[in-house]
Amino acid sequence: MKIFAERFLELRKEKKLSQYDVATSLQVSPSVVCYWETDRTEPTAPNIVKIAEFFNVSTDYLLGLKDE
Repeated sequence: MKIFAERFLELRKEKKLSQYDVATSLQVSPSVVCYWETDRTEPTAPNIVKIAEFFNVSTDYLLGLKDE
């Protein structure tokens, strides 16, 4: 899911947030955020929903099904 990793990283950088900030808000460890950004692991469906809500984007956007 390389598209997810790219979009997740892009959203975090646009908001000028650290991996720690995002991890704290999503209630995951900073290493999990790092793994998502580097495409080492994929988030669970509930975490994809949390991420979408946190960044105010659709899950379809995060998954590469839509460009907006």
